[in-house]
Amino acid sequence: MKHVIVGAGPAGVVAAETLRKADPGGEIVLLGDEPEPPYSRMALPYYLTGTIEEEGTYLRKSPTHYEEQGIDFRHARAEKVLPDQKQVELSGGESLSYDRLLVASGASTTRPPIPGLDLPGVYPCWTLADARNIAATAAPDTDVVLMGAGFIGCIVLESLIKRGVRLTVVEIADRMVPRMMNATAGTMMKRWCESRGIRVLTSTGVSAIEPTGRERNTLRVMLDKGEPVEASVVVVATGVRPNIGFLEGSGVKTDFGVLVDKQLHSNVDGIFAAGDVAQGPDFMGGWSVHAIQPTAVEHGRIAAMNMAGGSADYQGSLVMNVLDTAGLISSSFGQWQGVEGGDSSEALDEDHYRYIRLEFGDDLLVGAICIGRTDHIGTLRGLIQTRVRLGDWKGRLLENPNRVTEAYVARTQG
Repeated sequence: MKHVIVGAGPAGVVAAETLRKADPGGEIVLLGDEPEPPYSRMALPYYLTGTIEEEGTYLRKSPTHYEEQGIDFRHARAEKVLPDQKQVELSGGESLSYDRLLVASGASTTRPPIPGLDLPGVYPCWTLADARNIAATAAPDTDVVLMGAGFIGCIVLESLIKRGVRLTVVEIADRMVPRMMNATAGTMMKRWCESRGIRVLTSTGVSAIEPTGRERNTLRVMLDKGEPVEASVVVVATGVRPNIGFLEGSGVKTDFGVLVDKQLHSNVDGIFAAGDVAQGPDFMGGWSVHAIQPTAVEHGRIAAMNMAGGSADYQGSLVMNVLDTAGLISSSFGQWQGVEGGDSSEALDEDHYRYIRLEFGDDLLVGAICIGRTDHIGTLRGLIQTRVRLGDWKGRLLENPNRVTEAYVARTQG
């Protein structure tokens, strides 16, 4: 059996290693379209702050790891998939045959139609090459503009402030992390950042980036409201999209990502998908792309088992995000926006930057937001993921959502 894996991120690497165990005699080809060995994007913030060197981002530390595993790792980009011929056309003109194909091609940054994004000093922060550029230019006391305060943007924000830059954040939404936090939580995060010397402009868009012609401040960031902001470096964190363009004409059904079933199989025989590119079942009964590394790893493992002839079901990912933003811990879980006909409760302590909001469907906890504390993270995840019936504890949590740990102990341990 010949297995071809498009994408050498965590999903692809774990899939290749799982396939080697499940199909000891099979041929495994792992394709990565970046010049470095397979690495973790989640490690890039640590590289930016100087905590680790480039080698510290690599998913496997031994330079001979893939060779020792019998995995043929190649630097190549997939350009087209031909399911009828069971072939993948590569960027160099080569065609690669397969019996089973895993699409683990990840995601790429989106580029809003803003003049000046191609200027020197304007960088995304998604690849190791991007991180090198930022590390080389965002020196201490440098003026930096960060475009985007979503989940990725806030991870980059944490790295930039640790580099000692003077930071301005521009976010087009009315709050920070709008896909993770409600208005109360997102506004609290903004106030926290501002109290630590970070300028945060919400409900503000970038209309253009221009060179100033001066040596020290080389860029002028034009805004759709207010005065322009000058900076030496502009970091663009305006979102990502799954890499599915090479599947055009293949017959593989896509929406935002590749549509897969519980076994991570697409609608085309022999083609699976995993990681940031896979749109499959989530824990709450929906169908989504959940682009975090633990999900990618589990996807890779499950898909590989099924590619080797097994029958493993993916149970669905719980949407869960945790951020450390300039020292303020924030987290959101499940259906944090609430559900139709559901109830909610919240407790807010503005002075101490503490906030918790619970969302209920019937007597189940279905979602939550938490700011300024870490003691509830495991409890909230446990209550949602185990679908524990709260019974009379729902009423107590509606009165005081801070009692979630008591509720968890009472309902799970009698």
